[in-house]
Amino acid sequence: MAPLRPGPDDELAPVGLVLRPDPGSRLLAKGTVLTGGSPVRVLRLTPHGARMVSGWWSGTPVPDNPRARALARRLLDTGIAHPVPNPGWSGGSWVPGDVTVVVPVRDRQAELARCLAGLARLPRVIVVDDGSADPDAITRVAAGSGARVLRRPVNGGPGAARNTGLGAAQTPLVAFLDSDCAAGPGWLDRLLPHFADPAVGAVAPRIVPAEDGRTWLARYEGASSTLDMGARASIVRPGSRVPYVPGAALVVRKAAAGAGFAEDMPVGEDVDFVWRLAAAGWRVRYEPDAVVPHQHRVRLGAWFARRKDYGTSAAPLELRHPGAVRPLYVSGWTALAWLAAASGRPAEGAVVSGAAIALLAGRLARLTGEPWPGPDPKTAGTAWRLAARLAGGGTAAAGRPLGSAISRTWWPVAAPAAIAVRRLRLPLAALVLVPPLLDWLDRRPPLDPARYVAARLLDDIGYSLGVWQGCARHRTIRPLLPVLTTGRRPLP
Repeated sequence: MAPLRPGPDDELAPVGLVLRPDPGSRLLAKGTVLTGGSPVRVLRLTPHGARMVSGWWSGTPVPDNPRARALARRLLDTGIAHPVPNPGWSGGSWVPGDVTVVVPVRDRQAELARCLAGLARLPRVIVVDDGSADPDAITRVAAGSGARVLRRPVNGGPGAARNTGLGAAQTPLVAFLDSDCAAGPGWLDRLLPHFADPAVGAVAPRIVPAEDGRTWLARYEGASSTLDMGARASIVRPGSRVPYVPGAALVVRKAAAGAGFAEDMPVGEDVDFVWRLAAAGWRVRYEPDAVVPHQHRVRLGAWFARRKDYGTSAAPLELRHPGAVRPLYVSGWTALAWLAAASGRPAEGAVVSGAAIALLAGRLARLTGEPWPGPDPKTAGTAWRLAARLAGGGTAAAGRPLGSAISRTWWPVAAPAAIAVRRLRLPLAALVLVPPLLDWLDRRPPLDPARYVAARLLDDIGYSLGVWQGCARHRTIRPLLPVLTTGRRPLP
């Protein structure tokens, strides 16, 4: 495994940084309780801390104060707040001349020409020819745009090709861009300001389709590509709203990258790289305001095969990062409530959910300063309202990831069970169909619900086939097993 360098010793947020709250963050109890992030955290603020957070939400920069900077870092790390990337920030600035763009390629001359056309204004571009059948054609395309070519005599895969470019780069930042990306002028403008924070090791843009979809599969891919991490900014690490970012477009601080990507992983090497950066203490940010178009696979055979390839990475990723690649993460209380409901005892499930809400409200009351067991739940005190949202709402919302786990991983077991046990057919069918329908309602893609659901289920089947194949190859069942959490994660 390629070693990475450890993150900076200074864990304080930089002076002058401007923060903005995540859309899911909330100030409660007259501003003394802050909740948000992913997974959800609940923080008790001192009066001084409450005033600082209120000021930050209004645009006041982080002051030169160790306690304020420590609090700001915690808000950034939990996902409660995000940095405002400002190119003119006094904390430091980066320009495109500080970046070497590395484009790994194998054979795809037309895609490479399109990619390099968008990089014409950048002074340092390295094309890594990863064992192309016609290396002279790659050289001609690169020469037309003034890019430097490094040739690998034997194909080593994306990780090895990126590492070749990383080793040749002499700039403090390295941008990895796949040849099927078509970045336009200014695509770095919203990414580079993040590196003014010395703890940031990598930043990724949002990847969107290069053109509008004409077929049903192209329209589905345009709305649900595994490369598109959505419209909300996030810190990137396992368990967060954006757990990984693809290496198709990624800007990295060379001082953090070390030897780079794992060359023994044909797929999933970018996920592994990002997770190792986070484990080493570096922060990885996802910045959706920066957009890079990508030529998605829209032919059914190639698309399905790629989904299966992605699934095969689950086993090696789980072996390298235990607990990070599981089909379902659910609290014991939620699992018990759903088990009772599935067994035809919804009343018992409701009692379990009520007990979980009451216990969490008691813990939250210590943070909100409210008496316990009062106030009466009917008066909706802060602790009770928050507990109902976290525990009660979480139990209700768990049906969505549960259904996704069935269709994305467990269907080879669930389908025979439904055939054998009649009473399981309707609940299993509902669990499988409801998540893609909810996704359709969330995204409103230019595709009717029936075809969207069919494409989503086909997507899940392809991925799950890869997961099971990877498990057999690596002789492990860990990517098939759920994780039962303690339910204590919402509190600091």
